[in-house]
Amino acid sequence: MSDDETQRTSSPGADAQRPLQGRVALVTGASSGIGLATARLLANAGARVHGVARRFEESGPSGAPDDVQSELTPHGVDVTDAGAVEQVVREIGDRDGLDILVCAAGTNLPERRLEQLTPERWDTVLAVNLNGAYYCVGAALPYLRRSRGIAVLIGSVSGSWPDASGAAYQASKAGVLALARATAREEHDNGVRCTAILPGMVDTPILDRRPSPPSPEMREQSLRPEDVAASCLFAITLPPRAYVPELTLLPTALQALGKT
Repeated sequence: MSDDETQRTSSPGADAQRPLQGRVALVTGASSGIGLATARLLANAGARVHGVARRFEESGPSGAPDDVQSELTPHGVDVTDAGAVEQVVREIGDRDGLDILVCAAGTNLPERRLEQLTPERWDTVLAVNLNGAYYCVGAALPYLRRSRGIAVLIGSVSGSWPDASGAAYQASKAGVLALARATAREEHDNGVRCTAILPGMVDTPILDRRPSPPSPEMREQSLRPEDVAASCLFAITLPPRAYVPELTLLPTALQALGKT
């Protein structure tokens, strides 16, 4: 393995239990669900994790509950605010560098059928799910190029297969997949990898925003945020000679592609 490959797969003092020792990660949507689970897993793997979430800003001066602050540095930022995203990424990157970006911020609406959508509702979903990912990737690129790092974008199977998640959500997640593909192609020569994780139903608070929230039995059969986080860690810890362009993750008991 080359010196460059060694630098990218490990850091001084890293071991099998903490493979990300010495690396810096930024995770969006880090106040709950997939984002929080991923931030915690990366921290357990040794990374210094910065968590971005609008809820951290709303929670007051502490930025996040004590149990969350013990695992990440919280930043109260709305990913739909391009200027705020650029500022926080620049502050982190200039001070600490940046090796890993995970874009996990997402939303949906109860009024999601095409006939129910308004321009404002459409813009709300696209702004968080797609624009937010674009703002973060764009701001992080100079630092990821420097570290020859990786961006992981949390998409959804609904971006490729029709389901009941609504036109705006499906369009936004299709856009996330396209963004990941374009980023991977354009940044290949700069040493930046980009992976799209495409989960099926995950038991997160976003399920409560369905027109009819799923039953406890269905939630029990869903993926857990920790399952998606494990997929992120897998992609991140691959050696530089390999990367996963897309990883589809389905709950065994509930879903096959094309069906719900």
